[in-house]
Amino acid sequence: MFAERRQRFMRSMRGGVAVFAGAHEVLRNGDVHFDFRQSSTFHYLTGFDEPDAVAVLRPGHAQPFVLFVRPHDPAMEIWVGPRAGIEGAQRDFGADAAFAIDDLEQELPKLLVEADTVYFSLGSDERVQSVITGAIGRRRAAPNALEQIIDPAPLAASMRLIKSREEVDLLQRAIDVTGAGIDAAIRATRPGMHEYEVQAVLEGEYRRAGSMRLGFPSIVAGGPNSCTLHYVANTRQLGRSDLLLLDTGAEWEYYSADVSRTFPAGGTFSPQQRAVYEIVLDAQQAGIEATKPGATFLEVHDAAVKVVTQGLRRLKVLEGRVDGLVKAGAYRPFFMHGTSHWLGLDVHDEGPYRSGAASIELKAGMVLTVEPGIYIGPRAEAPRELRGIGVRIEDDVLVTRTGHRNLSERIPRDPATLEAMVGSNS
Repeated sequence: MFAERRQRFMRSMRGGVAVFAGAHEVLRNGDVHFDFRQSSTFHYLTGFDEPDAVAVLRPGHAQPFVLFVRPHDPAMEIWVGPRAGIEGAQRDFGADAAFAIDDLEQELPKLLVEADTVYFSLGSDERVQSVITGAIGRRRAAPNALEQIIDPAPLAASMRLIKSREEVDLLQRAIDVTGAGIDAAIRATRPGMHEYEVQAVLEGEYRRAGSMRLGFPSIVAGGPNSCTLHYVANTRQLGRSDLLLLDTGAEWEYYSADVSRTFPAGGTFSPQQRAVYEIVLDAQQAGIEATKPGATFLEVHDAAVKVVTQGLRRLKVLEGRVDGLVKAGAYRPFFMHGTSHWLGLDVHDEGPYRSGAASIELKAGMVLTVEPGIYIGPRAEAPRELRGIGVRIEDDVLVTRTGHRNLSERIPRDPATLEAMVGSNS
C-alpha cells in the first residue's frame, strides 16, 4: 500500500526530487516527552513511525526511495525500546537505500545533485531546509543548477482526498469504536456526574476496543457549555435539565473518526430542546442527502443552512423571508461554522475545498463530515426559554459512485432512542 502511494506520488511530480521530514519528539519536562505521532503525510507515504526520519523520493532513479533514520542503539533500546535502524528501514519499510539521520548533511546533497527541482515544504523542518538551501547555494553557478523549490503538500493532499478501500475500512473501524464509546457514555450518563466522568467512560471504551489514541481532544459539553464550539475543559457537573453534547473520535491506525451526538443528561428533552434538536436533525439529513458525486462541497452546507434558517424562523429567533435571511447570513450567530470538513488521517484532513473560485466537486472516495448545529447562547438575542441550548449532530459520510454511505449511521441519533438509552447502565 505504501509503495503504491509512493509510485503515484512520483508519477505526479514533474521530475526532480521530493524530500519529506518526519515529526520530532517534543520534550514535555525533564526526560519526559509528549506522546509522539508521526506526521500524517510522512506516514501516508512511508508507513515509518519513528521520530527524526527523512524520506527522499527520486523518480527514475535506481534507488527511488531513500530513508534517513535513527540507527539501532542498544543503550537506548534498554530505555525506550528498539528502533528499526538502517537495516529495518530497508527490510521492513521498503527503502531502496537508508542512512543514519546523523549523516543527513553529508548524504542528502548527493541525492539532489542531478535535480533541477526539489519538492519540499519550506518551514517544515529547519535542519532539512538548511541542507537543501545549502545545496542550492553551492550549485547556483553550475550548468545543472537547482531552479526551484515546490511545495509537495498540494500533491499529497490531492492524493489523500480520495480514499482507497483499505482507508475506508480503517475509517470504519475508527467510527465503530467511536460508536461503542458514545453508546457506553450515553448509557452511563446521569444527573450529578461531571463531564469528565462521562469522558472517562467514553475514552475507556476506546482503549478497551484497541484504539490507543484520540483523533482530537474529546468535547463533553453540558448545559451552556454546549454553545461553545471547541469546549474541552470538561469540568462541569451535569444538571437534570442539561443537554450534553459529545464531539469525539477514536483513532485507528492513524485514521480518525469524528462524530457528535447531543442528548438530555436527565433522560428527557424539554419541548424547547426537542424542537431545536429536530431542526438540527432535519438539517443534517438534508446535508447528507445532498452528498453525492457531481454535487459541490458548498451545496452540502447550503442544504443544511436552509433548513436551519427555516427552523430558527419557526422558533421566532429570526424574522423575515427565508431566502433573504440566508442571503444576509442572519443564521450565523446561531450556526457559525461550516457543515463539513474532510476526514481521514487527520480529523480535519488534507485536501482542497475550492477549485479556482468554485467550490470543489464531490467525487467517489471522498469522506466528509456532515455536522450542522444550532447554538443559542445564554445571552443570545432569542426567546428566553431557548437560551443555553446547543445542539450539534455529526456523522461521517463516504461519497460513493451512486450517492453516499453514512459510515456512522449505526450510532443512534433518533431523539426517542437517545432518551431511552440515557442512564440505562447506571
